[in-house]
Amino acid sequence: MSSLITIPPQTILVTEFLFGLALFVNALLFIPQAWRIFRQKQSQEVSLVTFIGFWLIQLFTVFHAMIKHDSLLLWGYICSLITCGGVIVLALYYRRK
Repeated sequence: MSSLITIPPQTILVTEFLFGLALFVNALLFIPQAWRIFRQKQSQEVSLVTFIGFWLIQLFTVFHAMIKHDSLLLWGYICSLITCGGVIVLALYYRRK
């Protein structure tokens, strides 16, 4: 695919750095919810449908990143799969108690 504009290498580096940072922050955003569930020992207010939906989107993004050989996207979303999955596991665990 040809590009209509030329992007300077410095702009590409900054953009990739910020994108990687955003992926890392995205994964971190699930931790407060997991911590709250763990601390309160209950998860009735947590929408499992929402978090399972997030997790499925992340899973398919990982597959897409593998197909496109995009390691930055791949590792960022693997981190999100882990942290979002942690929320799901904790929510299910404390709902069964």
